[in-house]
Amino acid sequence: MPRPVAWWERIPAPVVTLATLTLGLLTLCLLIPVPYAVRQPGPTVDTLGESGDTPLISIPDAETFPTAGELRLTTVSVAGGPGYPVGLTQVVQGWLDPRTTVVPRESVFPPDQTQEESAEQSQAQMTSSQENATAAALEALGYDVTATLEIAGVIDGGASASVAQEGDVITGLTVDGEAHAIDSFTALSDLLEATPPGTDVTLVVDRDGTSTDLAITTGDDGEGGSVLGVLVDPTFDFPVEVDIEIANIGGPSAGTMFALGIMEKLTEGDQTGGQVIAGTGTIDMTGDVGAIGGIVQKMYGSVRDGAHYFLAPESNCADVVGNVPDGLQVVSVATLEDAWTAVQAIGAGTAEDLPTCS
Repeated sequence: MPRPVAWWERIPAPVVTLATLTLGLLTLCLLIPVPYAVRQPGPTVDTLGESGDTPLISIPDAETFPTAGELRLTTVSVAGGPGYPVGLTQVVQGWLDPRTTVVPRESVFPPDQTQEESAEQSQAQMTSSQENATAAALEALGYDVTATLEIAGVIDGGASASVAQEGDVITGLTVDGEAHAIDSFTALSDLLEATPPGTDVTLVVDRDGTSTDLAITTGDDGEGGSVLGVLVDPTFDFPVEVDIEIANIGGPSAGTMFALGIMEKLTEGDQTGGQVIAGTGTIDMTGDVGAIGGIVQKMYGSVRDGAHYFLAPESNCADVVGNVPDGLQVVSVATLEDAWTAVQAIGAGTAEDLPTCS
């Protein structure tokens, strides 16, 4: 008696071959790297806590004060960078997950950047962020922070082109016949901010050990003040030692939370009121808070780790609106002063009137 023929055996061979090839191609498409980066919520770290067995922020030669709250810096886990390609499966999953953002790879990582170069850049940004945070925090608390201001580069076509040189050290600035000694970045920044663009000034620099006067017509900073058209690399002389210990996190976006952590430790009383406050934002030496990437992921990571409040750079508000997780109050901040005011209001239970992104 003939053996019954199973249904799959009735399928024509060409159809089986085509289906096998299609399945193979589909599997290959899912595995081949695609030119996207996938952002997901990364870990958050309490700047008032410890890194291993060491306080994340320690200030050995000044009195510090305990706190019951947390000030959490936030991070983003990014797949798709050098050495960490993503496949189509990860991209599709990212499109379907509100906590995840899929962006073109080149919008996050420079073309042809190696894994080693990416890590080096990230670490350099973290080091600069910590220095800026320390300078801004100490000055906000009334400390005098002096610095040696070395010119690291001269902008082509800028006010100092063909006049200033890389390696010059700024020591003074004469405006309207009045000489000003420059011994801090804040002193230089404040003076330029008060000087209208197009003003003839004399920039005094130390060049190879010799004081040199440079005649410059200032450029426009876009806000009514002046720029010199140089890149400044400061070497700070901090009045108190501040040590920041953190591993496996890079980039510049933790600056604001570092600064707040320093201020909280040096301020008597628990300014956080025992609350868990997370946030993000770059910070410059004058205390301005700047925009960052991945803010949606940072908000979701904050909620996951117990935060009810999130400090967001004002310049990121467009990315915040419509993406705030349930249970999180987002406070918009433009400066370190704004952020410190927000921490104190949250700690005092008066956060309802703080500015939001809307």
